Amino acid sequence: MAEAAKIDPMHQFEIQPLGGGELVASPFQFTNSSLWMVIVLAAILVFMWGGTRRELVPGRWQVAVEYLTGFVDNITRSNIGADGRKYLPWVFTAFVFILFANWLGAMPFAVLGSHPFSVTSQFSVTGAMALISFGIVLIVGFWKHGLHFFSLFVPKDTPFVLKLLIAPIEFISFLVRPFSLGLRPFVAIFAGHILLEVFGNFVVQGLNSGSVLGWGISAVCFVFIIGVNTLELLVGGIQAYVFALLTALYINDAVNLH
Repeated sequence: MAEAAKIDPMHQFEIQPLGGGELVASPFQFTNSSLWMVIVLAAILVFMWGGTRRELVPGRWQVAVEYLTGFVDNITRSNIGADGRKYLPWVFTAFVFILFANWLGAMPFAVLGSHPFSVTSQFSVTGAMALISFGIVLIVGFWKHGLHFFSLFVPKDTPFVLKLLIAPIEFISFLVRPFSLGLRPFVAIFAGHILLEVFGNFVVQGLNSGSVLGWGISAVCFVFIIGVNTLELLVGGIQAYVFALLTALYINDAVNLH
């Protein structure tokens, strides 16, 4: 009974091969993570397809796609400037992928017998996206400015003695950017799913207790789960926005040296 009542909130993050078997280090093994990435990409394609119908009087679907595109375009233009349109494809891709992955992972598909898997709860996913953003920054910086790109780490008109102190700090801060950029969405989704798993187990155990007190605890935990799930949807949107915004700001540092 003790083993049956044991709570394992980390089990939901395990990457498992579909069809059984053991997980091996192979790019040809299809896992639950791979499946949900495909589902996320399919949902994005269907959503974007709805915006390709250029109707004279746009419907709600087309308006939603156009609004989302304009929203991300505004992020790049307001933070990078006139060159922002060049970097819109990646910023938009990152924003939409994180948004859809976060929201699909928070959907209660378990009631239909299919437990959702949040791919953004894996740091390997968000970290890889952060490295792509960081790579774009480095390529753009050295392509446009050459070795002058290193002036990014030295504030203008700073006394020489302070430059010796500030430059290493700025350089280390720059190197930490991809780590912090990928860590934010990962931690937010990871922590939210752990809360849902723990309190979900409290609900089940309270109902199985057969006592009035247990049922009352289950009711309270169920209300809490609804609140956390709603908060997860909000956090999922915010994290997608923050990732896109910081990516645009970092690219701006490479395009317009300060």
